[in-house]
Amino acid sequence: MPRENFSDLLAFLAVARERSFTKAAAKLGVSQSALSHTIRALEERLGIRLLTRTTRSVAPTEAGERLRAAITPRFEEIEAELSALSELRDKPAGNIRITAGEHSASAILWPALEKLLPDYPDIHVEVVVDYGLTDIVAERYDAGIRLGEQVAKDMIAVRIGPDMRMAVVGAPSYFARRKRPKAPQELTHYDCINLRLPTYGGIYPWEFEKNERELRVRVEGPLVFNNLALRLQAVLAGSGLAYLPEDQVRTHIDDGRLIRVLADWCPPFPGYHLYYPSRRQPSPAFTLLVDTLRYRA
Repeated sequence: MPRENFSDLLAFLAVARERSFTKAAAKLGVSQSALSHTIRALEERLGIRLLTRTTRSVAPTEAGERLRAAITPRFEEIEAELSALSELRDKPAGNIRITAGEHSASAILWPALEKLLPDYPDIHVEVVVDYGLTDIVAERYDAGIRLGEQVAKDMIAVRIGPDMRMAVVGAPSYFARRKRPKAPQELTHYDCINLRLPTYGGIYPWEFEKNERELRVRVEGPLVFNNLALRLQAVLAGSGLAYLPEDQVRTHIDDGRLIRVLADWCPPFPGYHLYYPSRRQPSPAFTLLVDTLRYRA
């Protein structure tokens, strides 16, 4: 195949990976019609259909899957070598993609980036906030950030934050009309502000532990959100009780805007870790970011 057609193979890989011409075109920065033309031209030159197209989905044919499996490692090797060339620069450079939850992104990742990036203008970081346990290899992320207990055993994990605690809190206005709960089981009788997580298949149950006894309480209430900021706003407004990271509510507790309950049922647990595939060859830029994020007690 002529060298100028290598870009067509990259286009094919993008469509095969995304299973969508629309998503692949957006990632490649081309129009959907231009991408479709490129794939048709590639199939015509090879004399075989590579993709099966329907009105709802796109999937590789048997030949397409064989081609994808064969060329993906080669292009990844090329990308890794190109990234390694940044070692010859005066300063590390390159693109880094990270997936993280909202709390870790705002509490840990952003403060590190705010400190690092002004001194390294050629490092570009994309942060995708996602509560799902994303497959970072399949989705082509350089790394992910999750709680220590959620990191797969085949990944390299680097601790980037201290132990964490959760806190059950409510506004004084809410407790003015309700007694404070003394045990987690009592929460089923309170208005609670819930969190919906894809990894739990729905509403996240509040988790407690005391004297080696673990409890998971499924609470109910008038509000359900899928992020932290709105839950914090709702509990400050007196809409009910919320279960939030301690560091996000500590100042509100200290200044009397929130009241904490059931603290003895919320022990510390392993905090956030940055994780990435063990076979990955880290670029200087990625190594620098890992060192910046590394937790030092």
